[in-house]
Amino acid sequence: MKAKKRIWIVGGSSGIGLKLVNLCLNANYQVVVSSRSASTNESLLALKDVFSQDLALVDLDVSNKQNIVSSVKQAWNAFDGLDIWFYNAGAYEVMTIDTWDSEKFEQMNEVNYLGIIRLMNELLPYFKESKKGHWVWNSSISSYFGLPQGGGYSAPKAALVNLAQSLQPELDPLNIKLQIINHGFVKTRLTDKNKFEMPQLMQPKYAAQKILEGIENPDSFEIRFPYILSLFLRILRILPYKVSLYLTKKMLP
Repeated sequence: MKAKKRIWIVGGSSGIGLKLVNLCLNANYQVVVSSRSASTNESLLALKDVFSQDLALVDLDVSNKQNIVSSVKQAWNAFDGLDIWFYNAGAYEVMTIDTWDSEKFEQMNEVNYLGIIRLMNELLPYFKESKKGHWVWNSSISSYFGLPQGGGYSAPKAALVNLAQSLQPELDPLNIKLQIINHGFVKTRLTDKNKFEMPQLMQPKYAAQKILEGIENPDSFEIRFPYILSLFLRILRILPYKVSLYLTKKMLP
C-alpha cells in the first residue's frame, strides 16, 4: 500500500486553509492543522470525529517564539514526520496613508512574513535529517506590484517572494522543494474588510483546489491564479514606472 502523504497546514481553521484541510483528508493525506485555537475550533473538531486517525490539531501562535519550538516538535511527531509544510497563516488590515497604523503593519509582518522565518528555522533540521521535503508558502499576486492603500499587506508578501527566490537554490540540493502561491482575491473573513469591488473574486474551495493541484504537480516554483488579474499585475511590474504609477494612481477613489 502506498504511504499516505503527511502535510502540516499552518493557518487551517477557516477560509482557504480549512477547505484545503477537507480536500487533503478526502485525498487520503494525513493532516496536521495549526492555528491559534485549532484544538477548540468547531469545524476542525467535526473533521476530527470523521478522520480521527488522519487529523491532528496543534495550537500555534506564529508570533510567539517559545510556542513555535514545542509546536514544531508536536507537528513533526504527530505522524512520525512530515512530507509537506504549507504556510497559510495571514493577517490583513486596510490602511490608507491617512489611517496608517504602525501596530497593524507590524502584526501583518509578524504573521505574513516573520512567522515563516521562525518556523523555517525550527523545521529545517528535521527536513534535512529526513533528506527530503516540500515547502509551500502562500503569498499573493499583490506581491507583483504595490497598489494604493494596500502596501501594509503587499510589502511583507513581496518580501516573502524575494526570500523564497533566494532560498530555492540553497534548498534544492537538500532535496527540499519550495513553492510559492500567488493568488488573487478570495472571499474570506480577511477580504470581507474590503469596501471596493474585487475583480475575479474566488470562493475558498476553488482556491484550495487550485493550490492542491499545484502541490501535487510541483514542477513549477510558482502556483499562480487567476490568469487575467495576475497577468495585469505582472505587466505593471515590467512597464516603465512612469506608466505603471500613472495607472495605479487612477485606482485611487
